[in-house]
Amino acid sequence: MKKYLIFAIALLIITPFAIFWYYYTQVKYDLDKLINYTPALTTKIYDKNGEKIANMFDAENRYYVSFKEVPPQLIEALLAIEDTSFFEHEGVNFDAIFRAMLKDVRAGKMVEGASTLTQQLVKNTLLTREKKLSRKMVEVIYAIKLENELTKEQILERYLNEIYLGHGYYGIRTASEGYFHKDLKDLTLKEIAILVGLPKAPSFYSPTKNYEISLGRANRVIDRMFSLGWIDEKTHDIASKEQPQVFDSTLTQNQAPFVVDEAVRQLSLEIPDIKTGGYDIYTTIDMDMQKSANFAIKQAYTEAVLRAKPKDSNDTSATSKLNGSLISLDPSTGMILALVGSVDYAQSSFNRVTQGKRQPGSAFKPFIYQIAMDLGYSGASQLTDLAKTFTYEKDGEEVLWQPENYEKDYAGVVSLREALVHSKNLATINMVSDIGLQKVVAKLKNYGMVNIPPVLSIALGSITLSPLEMAQYYSSFANDGIQVQPYLIRKVEKEGKLVYTHKEVPSRRITSPEQNYLLTTILQDVVRRGTGTLAAVPGLEVAGKTGTTNKNADAWFAGYSPSIETIVWFGNDDNTPMKRSETGGRTAAPAFATFYKGVLKAHPEIKRTFTRPDGVTTAEVGGRTEYFTNTSRPPKSADVEKTTEQLVF
Repeated sequence: MKKYLIFAIALLIITPFAIFWYYYTQVKYDLDKLINYTPALTTKIYDKNGEKIANMFDAENRYYVSFKEVPPQLIEALLAIEDTSFFEHEGVNFDAIFRAMLKDVRAGKMVEGASTLTQQLVKNTLLTREKKLSRKMVEVIYAIKLENELTKEQILERYLNEIYLGHGYYGIRTASEGYFHKDLKDLTLKEIAILVGLPKAPSFYSPTKNYEISLGRANRVIDRMFSLGWIDEKTHDIASKEQPQVFDSTLTQNQAPFVVDEAVRQLSLEIPDIKTGGYDIYTTIDMDMQKSANFAIKQAYTEAVLRAKPKDSNDTSATSKLNGSLISLDPSTGMILALVGSVDYAQSSFNRVTQGKRQPGSAFKPFIYQIAMDLGYSGASQLTDLAKTFTYEKDGEEVLWQPENYEKDYAGVVSLREALVHSKNLATINMVSDIGLQKVVAKLKNYGMVNIPPVLSIALGSITLSPLEMAQYYSSFANDGIQVQPYLIRKVEKEGKLVYTHKEVPSRRITSPEQNYLLTTILQDVVRRGTGTLAAVPGLEVAGKTGTTNKNADAWFAGYSPSIETIVWFGNDDNTPMKRSETGGRTAAPAFATFYKGVLKAHPEIKRTFTRPDGVTTAEVGGRTEYFTNTSRPPKSADVEKTTEQLVF
C-alpha cells in the first residue's frame, strides 16, 4: 500500500512537468508577431508650419517609441508595480506563481495572477484573456520561448508600445501625448506613475474618468518605488502631493478632413499602408488659412440660408441642397494653402474642390479677355454691346442662339475694360466672334484646357471645370502670366527617412508680365466698382471675377491678392437653380473677402499691393486712366504718360 501511495505522489508531481515538457517540445508556437514586431502605427499629417492637422489609423492609435527613448525612471516605475524581478527571471516568476496558486486554491477560484511583463505581453498580443489553466500553461511556454529570442530591452520596448492605456491610446508615448500633451522625456514622476498604473484596469484607473482613483493608484506606484529604495523620501513626498493636469481631448481630432482625405487618396497607390505605417505627411496647408476658409464658407452659407427663408418661417428647404467650397494657393509655387470641400464634412464628405465639375459662367471671361489683349486689344478698345442672334449647327440642325446681358441692358459701344468690369455678355461674345472662335479655342488650349466646346457660348463659361482646375488656370493671372500646377503634399517621412517628395511640374508661360498686369488692373476694377464689390478687403489690393451661370445654378468668385489666389464656389448639389439673388457677387464674393480678412489677421506680413512691371505705361482715355504696353497700344488721341520706359510704335 505504501508503495502505491509513493507512486501516486510521484505521478502527481511528475505529470504536470511531463505535460509541460510535451507542450514545450511538441507544440508549435508562432512568435513571429512579437519577434518581428511591426504594429499598426498612427500616421500624422502636418501643415506647412509643422502644426499637426490630424492622426490617421485604422483600429489602434499608436505612436511608436524605441527603448532608448524611454526615460529610465519610467522603466523603474513600471517594474516597481508590475514585475520587480523582470531582469532576473527567464520570462516566468515561478515563486510568484506558486504563491498565487496557493491563494487560488484557498479561495476555490483564480483570485490572483502572477504574470511577468513578458507573460502580459504574450497574453495581450498572442492569446485570449480567458482564465483557464491550459491557456496559462501556453502563456508560460510562450514567455519562456520569447525570452530566448529577444533581449529584456526588446521585450520592454514591445510591451510599452503594445499596451492599451485607455481613451483609445495604445502605447506609452500615445498616452503621454494624449493625457498630458507631453513627450515622455518631459513627464513628471507623478505623471509617469499614472501611466504605468493604467494597464491593470485602463477604464477604472483612467485619469479622465476617475481622477482621484487614478491618483491613488499612482501613489501606490510611488510608494512601491520608495520601499524598494529606488527614490528618496523627498522625491516620494513631492510626487505624492502633485496633481497633474490631465487633458480629455482626443488625439484623433481631424482639423481638416478634406485635406486628410485628399492626401490619402493621392498617396495610397504609392504607399499602400499610408494609414497604418506610422508615416509623417507634410502638406502645403497653412492651418491659420484653413481655419479662415472654413469660417468663410460657413458664414456665407448661413447668410444665404437666411436670405432664402420666407419671413417668419424656419423652412430651410430652399437651401437644403446648397453647398460651397474654397481652394486657396500660393500662385508662385502651386502650394495649396487651404482646401474646403463642403460646408460641413460631417454632412457631406464629397470634395467639391477636386471632384465637383460645374460651369464657371462669367468667371471664365478673364481667359477670353487675356487672349484678346495678347492679340493687341487694350482696356480702351471699343466693343459692340448690342443684342444679336447667332446661328450654329447642332445634331445636323441649325439652331438660333439669342444671348442676353444679365441685367438686360445694352450700351451699344463699350470699352473692353468696362465690358469685363460689368460682365457684359454681348460685348464678350461679339469680341470672340470678331477674333474668330477657332483662334480663341486654340489659345485656350495653351492653358492646358481640354474638351473645350467649339461654340460661341464658351465666351460665357459653358465649359465644365472643378474649382481645382480653375485654381490651376487662374494661377497665371496671379503669377505674372506663369501657370503652375497646384499640389498638396510636400514630403512623406518614416522614422526620419524620406519616402516620398513632391516632384516639380514644369510651369507654363501663358503671357508676359506686362500683358498679364493689364488684366489685373481690370480685375481690380471688378472689385472696386463692378460686379465683385463685396469681395473688397480693406488694406489689401485684390483682383477677381464673379461668375453666375444660367438660372443661378452656380455662383463663383475667382480672384487673387499680390501673393495668394482663391477660388470660391456655391451652388445646389443637384444643379437646380438657387434663389435669383444668389450670384457670384452676392454669395461667393463675401466668402472671398471674409477669407482674406482672416488671412490678414494671421499673416499681416503678406504683400499688400500689386507691382506694376516695367513696360507698362498709362494714358488718359475718356477721362479714365488706362494701361498700355507695346502689344496693347493706346489710341493715337490718348494723352500718354511720359515715362522712362518708352513705347515702340
